[in-house]
Amino acid sequence: MKPVWEYIQSDYYRYSGKKLTPLQLTIKALFGTNHCFRYSFWMRLAGAGGLIGFFARRMHRHYTLKYGILIPYNTKVGYGFYIGHGVGIVIYGGTTIGNNVNISQFLSIGTNKRTPATIGDNVYIGPNVCIVEDVNIGSNTTIAAGAVVIKDIPENSTAAGCPAKVIGENKHPEYVHNQWEL
Repeated sequence: MKPVWEYIQSDYYRYSGKKLTPLQLTIKALFGTNHCFRYSFWMRLAGAGGLIGFFARRMHRHYTLKYGILIPYNTKVGYGFYIGHGVGIVIYGGTTIGNNVNISQFLSIGTNKRTPATIGDNVYIGPNVCIVEDVNIGSNTTIAAGAVVIKDIPENSTAAGCPAKVIGENKHPEYVHNQWEL
């Protein structure tokens, strides 16, 4: 069960820059004020087996309904997942999300053909973004607010617009702060 706690610790580190023990992380999830960390805590634990996984799946469902965040617990999410202003987020379960990825409110990652998106490492996705079908978003990329991504975005770039187009190189790597070192 150690890898699950490493993922949870990496997520908390992205919010605070601090590394905590599993007990401290559990206390933060139960009594802390950061509902985005609380959601990712239960999402990560829901994939565990046994009684902990059973209980965590119920908590994950509860917080999915409470916060309006729908990220299936079996979604492949790397280390250091950061949810900013978590509300109105829908991510298709087959999506692959890399390490140190920031997502924002009103994000939609979907598919009608069961061909999900792949998101690289150190990616910032702004508010009100739609990512449609089997696009690949390269590492070290920024997706600007309101973008509709229907084509691949190369590494080290910034994309904006509807449909999203590369408008230059990524000049805002600081958006992905407190990166978890692998």
